[in-house]
Amino acid sequence: MIVTPQSMHFAEPLALRSGAAIRGYDLAYETYGTLNADKSNAVLICHALNASHHVAGRYEGQANSEGWWDTMIGPGKPVDTSRFFVIGVNNLGSCFGSTGPMHVNPETGRIYGADFPVVTVEDWVNAQALLLDRLGITQLAAVMGGSLGGMQALSWTLQYPQRVRHAAVIASAPTLTAENIAFNEVARRAIVTDPDFHGGHFYQHGVVPKRGLRIARMIGHITYLSDDVMNEKFGRQLREGLELKDSTQDIEFQIESYLRYQGDKFSEYCDANTYLLITRALDYFDPARAHSGNLAKALAAAAAKFLLVSFTTDWRFSPRRSREIVKALLDNRRSVSYAEIDAPHGHDAFLLEDARYLAVVRSYFERIAAECAP
Repeated sequence: MIVTPQSMHFAEPLALRSGAAIRGYDLAYETYGTLNADKSNAVLICHALNASHHVAGRYEGQANSEGWWDTMIGPGKPVDTSRFFVIGVNNLGSCFGSTGPMHVNPETGRIYGADFPVVTVEDWVNAQALLLDRLGITQLAAVMGGSLGGMQALSWTLQYPQRVRHAAVIASAPTLTAENIAFNEVARRAIVTDPDFHGGHFYQHGVVPKRGLRIARMIGHITYLSDDVMNEKFGRQLREGLELKDSTQDIEFQIESYLRYQGDKFSEYCDANTYLLITRALDYFDPARAHSGNLAKALAAAAAKFLLVSFTTDWRFSPRRSREIVKALLDNRRSVSYAEIDAPHGHDAFLLEDARYLAVVRSYFERIAAECAP
């Protein structure tokens, strides 16, 4: 499936929850499949921390350019683009095409840098809704996302309950735990204490805080994998031909080599201010806050039917957190399907090809497709 990225410009200011507003911004997006005559088969995919609008398919002439959820979305796949019109949108503040900290602020003529306004999950949902308005889509057959994307899917059902018929919330949570916030903060400290960060205005100095980004990615990557997967893949194996060395600089264990590779790759494409913004949006998300912490009261606004999926070895977004959402929805007598997959891959399982997981999603979306049939 060959796809082409698109961009939509918005001149009107977008009011943000922080009280600030952003104007003159662009949203990058891609679409897959065909919108049917009554526009009832649209599915919005919300992306996680380190992802973008490039959800599925590949770019013509570019090898290894498959979208980040290409196992899930495409012709004949669980979210079947021969039946659904699928939309992927890059979040505001990201570094993959939508307006973000590395872009020029039209009001000042200078790169935003650290001055880019704080964004939240709710702000992203509002921006996505405006893009759907432009596409003429008044109601979604489904909104779907994993991890931070799952938070957006959940928020869609609360902010625009009449615009969503189904929500698929994968490997997600109603809030981050204190441990999760702590991991995010350590990663952020690694970035802001990098001498090349310059208070977030490193663009003006012609440098990039790569050391901080590398460490941030290494910290994050450890939390995305399960202990079992790391032991199976790397164990305590030394790199080939190496013996014990009296050095803090040499890479001796295979896991060290792997983490450094991931950190190096991440530091080449991720914008440091974007990383700070998006991890803060994760931390801030808490739909129950306005209801004295009562999640059932918060989810009473939802009118959609739900699919929730969790993975047994995901300790960053554990099954217990998905079950909190399930219980709150059932307390409101909402329609909920829940699958807890016994998978060894940790949090990354939602991105991988697991037959049971894909079968659950396929079965659920076949039900949605039947509703869209003429």
